[in-house]
Amino acid sequence: MFPRQFDYVAPTSLDEALQALADNPNAKVMSGGMSLIPLMKLRLFSPQLVVDIGRIPGLDGISDDGDHIAVGALVRHAQTASDPLVAANAAALAQAAAWTGDAQVRNRGTTCGALAHADIAADQPAGALACGATMVARSASGSREIAAADFFVDTLTSALNDDEILVEVRLPKAGAGEGSAYDKLGRRGGHSDYAVAGAAAWVRKANGTVAEARVALTGVGSKPTLAPAVAAAIVGTDGSADAVVAAAEHALEGVTVLEDLYGSEEYKAHLAKVYARRALTSALDAV
Repeated sequence: MFPRQFDYVAPTSLDEALQALADNPNAKVMSGGMSLIPLMKLRLFSPQLVVDIGRIPGLDGISDDGDHIAVGALVRHAQTASDPLVAANAAALAQAAAWTGDAQVRNRGTTCGALAHADIAADQPAGALACGATMVARSASGSREIAAADFFVDTLTSALNDDEILVEVRLPKAGAGEGSAYDKLGRRGGHSDYAVAGAAAWVRKANGTVAEARVALTGVGSKPTLAPAVAAAIVGTDGSADAVVAAAEHALEGVTVLEDLYGSEEYKAHLAKVYARRALTSALDAV
């Protein structure tokens, strides 16, 4: 199927792109196009204008900015997956990026694009949630920061306004005793394709005890989401195998499981607990 007719602009500066969005309420931003173009072909999205930010300089880097790592809007999945700064400070996001799509998608699609797309079964939103990322949104009128926990609103819906671009993702630097991990079951088995169910976990241990934790799920409900009951259950324990198993049993608290072509409610509920346990175990092993 072909998309409906649309106009196209390729700004060479961020200000120009932001002004195009301000002037065209029904515009859509495209970075890699791996999510937007298929939806346009299916006519699920029919923007009047596509604003292609792929030619804007300065958005394709990963940098150490003091207390955080900044991942720019045009950083490809493959770059996020292989960058040593991301691996050292947000291993869950690096692993999620490594398992995003196939080689072609990873070398064309962008991490910020995947986050802004907010697919219910995407990998990197879970990694961003677990690692405590902050999204930086820009519009013609200014910029704002959005915590990952507040960014994913509903199916294919983020907290970005129509006139905003997600210009970077900020990842807190990892400290002593911290570790994170991501694991999933892909739709084609193993780690291929979107997640049937997946989980990311971040932990901080101090004096042999889990002092802080975050666990996030993807592929299970209507949006990528934190599983706070799992985190609360593991905090204060020694992080033993028994403690992890017990904590993972809380994975579905506050989550409405959605059945789809890839699994029944019962199956996805089971997988949510399995992958919460696996992600927590790997994150603790990384400490």
